[in-house]
Amino acid sequence: MADSIHVKLPDGSVKEVPKGTTAFDIAKSIGQRLADATLVAKTNGDLIDVTRPLEKDTDLRLLTDRDPEALEVYRHSSAHLLAAAVLELFPETKLGHGPPTDTGFFYDFYRPTPFTPDDLQKIEKKMQELVQQDIPYAREFLPRNEGLEKFKGEGDFMKCHFIEQFTKPDEKISIYKTGKFLDFCRGPHIPSTGKIKAFRLLNIAGAYWLGDEKNPQLQRIYGTSFFSKKDLDDFLNKQEEAKKRDHRVLGQQLDLFSIQELAGPGLIFWHPKGGIIRKEMEDWMRAEYLKRGYSLVYTPHVARRQLWQTSGHEGYYASNMFDVMELDDAEYRLKPMNCPFHILIYKDSLKSYRDLPVRLGELGTVYRYERSGVMHGLLRVRGFTQDDAHIFCTPEQIEKEIADCVEFARDVLKDFGFDQFQTELSTWNPNDRKNFVGSDEQWNLATSSLEKVLKQLNIEYKTILGEAAFYGPKIDIKLVDAIGRLWQLSTVQFDFNLPQRFDLEYVAEDGSRKQPLMVHRALYGSVERFFGVLIEHYAGAFPVWLSPVQAVMIPISERHAEYANQVADQLKAIGVRVHVDSRNEKMNAKIREHAMQKVPFLLVVGDKEAEAGKVNVRTRGKEKTEDMPAAEFVEKIRNVIAEKRPGL
Repeated sequence: MADSIHVKLPDGSVKEVPKGTTAFDIAKSIGQRLADATLVAKTNGDLIDVTRPLEKDTDLRLLTDRDPEALEVYRHSSAHLLAAAVLELFPETKLGHGPPTDTGFFYDFYRPTPFTPDDLQKIEKKMQELVQQDIPYAREFLPRNEGLEKFKGEGDFMKCHFIEQFTKPDEKISIYKTGKFLDFCRGPHIPSTGKIKAFRLLNIAGAYWLGDEKNPQLQRIYGTSFFSKKDLDDFLNKQEEAKKRDHRVLGQQLDLFSIQELAGPGLIFWHPKGGIIRKEMEDWMRAEYLKRGYSLVYTPHVARRQLWQTSGHEGYYASNMFDVMELDDAEYRLKPMNCPFHILIYKDSLKSYRDLPVRLGELGTVYRYERSGVMHGLLRVRGFTQDDAHIFCTPEQIEKEIADCVEFARDVLKDFGFDQFQTELSTWNPNDRKNFVGSDEQWNLATSSLEKVLKQLNIEYKTILGEAAFYGPKIDIKLVDAIGRLWQLSTVQFDFNLPQRFDLEYVAEDGSRKQPLMVHRALYGSVERFFGVLIEHYAGAFPVWLSPVQAVMIPISERHAEYANQVADQLKAIGVRVHVDSRNEKMNAKIREHAMQKVPFLLVVGDKEAEAGKVNVRTRGKEKTEDMPAAEFVEKIRNVIAEKRPGL
């Protein structure tokens, strides 16, 4: 057939079709149901509109609502739907950009008058009207100058910036038209607004143009969309549940931590109850360090600027560090990382191959400059403590050390009550050399070592191109919490850069000097962030071994206080954190108060219990109380704590 092309489908079949045939045409030739369901196409790895003409031989996939990649395009089109509705209602508005996100989409708008919650309802109603009109997402191409003139004439300064930044003077620019709404956008998009089945606008936030506080402040409208109303309702229910679990709210209600305005943002004050949980976390980690062959070290909080120049942080990480402090003998910086300090400990004496691996572990506090707009409770702070360890080893030892780190990370998750996780392998981008150090050989060796370990452990993983640290690839382990959210915590990183920068050596078996390999790993990520995740995962109802108060004795009246204290002494003798509430308050009021504080066990004692040597046990989360001998309860709570059961 003259002027024909060959299109290969996922089942291996090949269709010969005329040039200019669209993915929609091919879907229709297979069946009308498939044509109606197809949202976007993929040719030779690139996503395209289903209406784009195919001009050369290609592989083709037709993506429907069963494909995660289609959801990203669907949400991008939902952002355009939002912008179209805003312009119809508020035509004076100027447009920024509207990308999809992991949970939905947003669009940035410049408008002197703030949007209100009532406006959101009006916008959502207008979006629904545009869905009913089933308006196509139509792509057009304009000469660059013509596009710039059009957007300049309408005062859309942000669109002009994007065109000038991301296109060349001689190229045509891609415009998507949705009814009256025109947007500079490379796409792709779904065929029409009528394909959007379920969406919701969520909230309004502020955002500076280009992230610079000197620029105009924009209004960012967040929304989400799903392929079905059921999926949307599930998401919204999870959002409501997430609000109830917000660690900032629970941290205040349970008196766990605070951030003090006088001291400054992003700096955490651990209150006594939070301090107990932190102690348990740190004790657990240090005990595991010793059990697994790590040596415990402690290092300073500041160092001369020269150290950070040697390590490369001054060049690659300076924007995340606090400003230089001038002292008598030199310029100093607060440490953003522990690794150069551990390197100096390793380097303090010459090591033999017999000494390796050397595993140095520290719960070390570091300081990083975070912009005020990104800090968030315990999850994004300026001062935090990392469970940091660095392993120095030979090339022959590297895979076992990495495997042990990954197993260690999984044990952390298991003991703290997380049974699901996802794994990512972040690699470098060879086309972006300015952001990475090292040779091709070093990167290939490091990446293949990490890949081999993941395969040996039968761990499914996703490869993320370009997300490696500047000094080496890394394995990121993301836990899944009680309501299905992903949290990035544990990281295992390969480093071939710092041993070279610091001229690290060990004496090999043949007497020669060789450079050790180095592994960084942090399993909590940071104590603060892990604590925040624990609060939200358990909604503040921590497992007994972590609970700051594990049991409360509640005597019914003053004459029962002596017996309550006797039982409390038995509990204290085995290390239980127990409180006797002898206040002259009504018993039910005291029970309510301690239940609100999510104490695992409330032990009520009166005449009957004192005479029989028993306690009436109210277990958190259970409606019925249980009478049992005090000695039996002591043994029960001892076992629950020792077994580190996830919850009650």
